[in-house]
Amino acid sequence: MKAVVDPDVCIACGACVGTCSEVFSMSDEGHAEGIEGEIPAELEECAKEAEEGCPVDAITVE
Repeated sequence: MKAVVDPDVCIACGACVGTCSEVFSMSDEGHAEGIEGEIPAELEECAKEAEEGCPVDAITVE
């Protein structure tokens, strides 16, 4: 699984970081971003929770 954040949709609310800081962080540009590469198996559930909690649907976890 990979986590992708659309920077054009992201409103930088930080909900994803609050839900799953092991996978999401805030970029220097002020938007959320997912970790590079594959999400470790033990963090997949956490990443999906962050995807579901994004108020503007900017996150895709697939």
